[in-house]
Amino acid sequence: MSPSTPAAIVDEYLRLLMIPDPAAASRYIAPELRIRFTGGRAMKAPAECAAFNASRYQWVKKKVEATETVAGGTPEHTVVYSLGTLYGVWPDGTTFEGNRYVDRYVVKRGLITQMDVWNDSAEWLLVRAGLATL
Repeated sequence: MSPSTPAAIVDEYLRLLMIPDPAAASRYIAPELRIRFTGGRAMKAPAECAAFNASRYQWVKKKVEATETVAGGTPEHTVVYSLGTLYGVWPDGTTFEGNRYVDRYVVKRGLITQMDVWNDSAEWLLVRAGLATL
């Protein structure tokens, strides 16, 4: 059964992307999808997200704490936020959890057209490198 609300579309997209199964996640994206990861990294496809995550982590998953739909959305255009934390393993084998994230999605006519991703990973990496403190 296909998800029927913008929030359910985002939740299913994220579930598939975190497997990672970018091919299955692609069912929920529009051809004009624009993705911006932390640091302004531009991407155009779920496979690019999976490849970026593979370069930064041994593995990473999202613990979704809330999926929020902005009031006033319509079937033509709705903004959805996914909030929670990341957990996983850094490239050196060290586990982590509690890394905050916020994703913002634009869903138009049942497909994701925009995805913006923010998380604390860069800050955590700076601390691990001795370049910052929390």
